Amino acid sequence: MKKFESHEYIEHSIDDMLNLLKEMVLIQSGSRNKVGVDLVADLIAAFISPLGLNLTTFPQKELGNILVAATPSAGKNSNILLVGHMDTVFPADTDFNWFKQDDDRVYGPGVADMKGGLVVGLWALSALAKTDELKSIPLKFIFNPDEEIGSPISAPIIAAEARRSVAAFVLECGSLNGGVVTGRKGRVEIHMEARGRSGHAAFAGREKASAIEEMAHLVLALEKLNGRSPGLTVNVGTIAGGIGPNTVPEYAEINVDVRFVSKEDMNFFEAALHRIVTSNAVAGTQVKFRQSSCLAPMEQSEGNRDLFRLVSDRADMLGIEVVEEFRQGCSDANTVAHEGTPVIDGLGPLGDQDHSHREFILKQSLVERCKLLTSCIRECRSRF
Repeated sequence: MKKFESHEYIEHSIDDMLNLLKEMVLIQSGSRNKVGVDLVADLIAAFISPLGLNLTTFPQKELGNILVAATPSAGKNSNILLVGHMDTVFPADTDFNWFKQDDDRVYGPGVADMKGGLVVGLWALSALAKTDELKSIPLKFIFNPDEEIGSPISAPIIAAEARRSVAAFVLECGSLNGGVVTGRKGRVEIHMEARGRSGHAAFAGREKASAIEEMAHLVLALEKLNGRSPGLTVNVGTIAGGIGPNTVPEYAEINVDVRFVSKEDMNFFEAALHRIVTSNAVAGTQVKFRQSSCLAPMEQSEGNRDLFRLVSDRADMLGIEVVEEFRQGCSDANTVAHEGTPVIDGLGPLGDQDHSHREFILKQSLVERCKLLTSCIRECRSRF
């Protein structure tokens, strides 16, 4: 009986859900805007406080604070983990600072990525509290401030809680076809530098040690790696160097984004990179590189697929369509998966065009995904 009571409560809460979403979206919370991200955390804390959860804040100096909510039954292991981020990609001075809705859609910065997912998660907790179930479910919910810049401060906390959990749900937006995510590519960022020998361009000849020329060879070699291993993509995203056209450039640098499906892809890239940087094309130059960030792939493991079957079964019972999806981008689900914890991502509302001024979600999917998440939490509790 309780499950039907909670679903009815969710259905009747759509206006309140939209009001909370609007309030959250109108707080500018770009990753570097600590004040704004902390205001989102305050709003979340105010919503959670009446639900009987324990709140822990991890203060940060430069980025927003990390907020972790835990039910009284949460312990050192066998928890259910929810993860959602409070930051957006949009800077503090963006003109994308409005909230709009029509009959079917809601628009605004972060409605899909991922304030809509936060509302789904919060209302699922509220629905379970209404039926007096929440306090007996061992559950933790991490609200992190830095996902859009790679979760540099929150990843260790997410990893630690993943190790204490039997299953995890990450609330990034779902795809418009009902997709929920069982796998994601891994990602590595690499910074590369080339150094040569400066000199006057008027006297430079074929023997000049140009850092830019060496870097040009590197860029072409790196770009040719695309598709050489089945799930590998390589993109040289930025390049800089030199001080002027009349000077032989002594320094050049690039930043490279590498995505991969499997460890085999990454091993192939690392071997190729070693060959490229040790085979100087321009005499008198030297090249060095460093890895600036790394996320392991979220592989479509048997544990993830078992959890997807649970989600799919719950969706069938609710008359909600879901499909399994492999997604190209990364999220905090990569961190969870690296710890060996079964994880499903994309359980937020259905949306599209995130990271753009066209970002939107389907309004009714807030209700549907909230029902689905509530049902999945309930089933995880009984199954694990």
